[in-house]
Amino acid sequence: MTTAVPAFWSPRIAALEPYVPGEQPRIANLVKLNTNENPYPPSPLAVDAIQQAAADGLERYPDPTSLALREAVARRHSLTVEQVFAGNGSDEVLAHAFFAFFQQAEPLLMPDVSYSFYKVYAQLYGIACEVQPVDAGLRVDIEAIAVRARNGCAGIVIANPNAPTGIGLPLSQIERLLAACPDRVVLVDEAYVDFGGESALPLIDKYPNLLVVQTLSKSRSLAGLRVGFACGQQHLIDALVRVKDSFNSYPLDRLATAGAVAALEDEAWFNTTRDKIVDTREGLHLQLEDLGFEVLPSQTNFVLARHPQRDAAELAALLRERAVLVRHFKQPRIAQYLRISIGTREQCSALVQALQAILGAQ
Repeated sequence: MTTAVPAFWSPRIAALEPYVPGEQPRIANLVKLNTNENPYPPSPLAVDAIQQAAADGLERYPDPTSLALREAVARRHSLTVEQVFAGNGSDEVLAHAFFAFFQQAEPLLMPDVSYSFYKVYAQLYGIACEVQPVDAGLRVDIEAIAVRARNGCAGIVIANPNAPTGIGLPLSQIERLLAACPDRVVLVDEAYVDFGGESALPLIDKYPNLLVVQTLSKSRSLAGLRVGFACGQQHLIDALVRVKDSFNSYPLDRLATAGAVAALEDEAWFNTTRDKIVDTREGLHLQLEDLGFEVLPSQTNFVLARHPQRDAAELAALLRERAVLVRHFKQPRIAQYLRISIGTREQCSALVQALQAILGAQ
């Protein structure tokens, strides 16, 4: 069997720097706080729905329009089904959106500290990017982006709350961007909005250039199922459908659709698990500060923290030796920070105990 060699690759693929996902190791008694997964299982109703779907109908293709899921999203957010697009995880939805809207003659605008997949999509599709630095507190500089947008751009993409900082923006600032960029799409990635952020979904009818992307991976505990969706006015959704049907007409299988619909309908389970994560996040924030960490305010299911006297990469390595995984990024502005996913109370206590041992040994 031969392996691919650069001589056979297209120039764009040879130059591509792919996204690096969080580590998924198999370590005994692992405390896994590195990939922002929900520490609680999905709704029992979702599990039941998946099992029922597995028992009947897998010999047939799924609904190419994912109508049942789109109807469930529309019901929950007071939208029409024509305003909802569904895809295989929010990453696929984002990729389709980049292809559909941002291949323009001008650069795409985004913060310099944000979800690193955005730059990968842009490189893959040959989209020029222009990054705007976040401020000294690692907050997105909305005014600077708005001023730049008025001079022409391919669009704007931001995560709100931002990743990996966890800091959220109020709707007034999202509207600032929408008004500054009326002729191009403003994409708001709300992967973490359910943990305390303010969703832009209520603005959809008002702004024809707004596209909001969400996922069921985080707050619905369905990271293993891969379900995401986008919401916007119908002309934006129609463009995403054109891309989907030129790539994969059946992105969501029967199991994913059944589980996602049931998870969206189980509001009680969602509220209970979400509230546990938020409460644990606030407690962990205080515990980390007691250990000397500087912790950014978070509206997500993770915190970003640094210790003024300890190197972040070293801390991550020492934690790994104790079977505790956190995420360390090598990006210059956040290289001294650790992104710590919010686990159960017991998992976060294990993290704190490991940090106490490491810091006490210095």
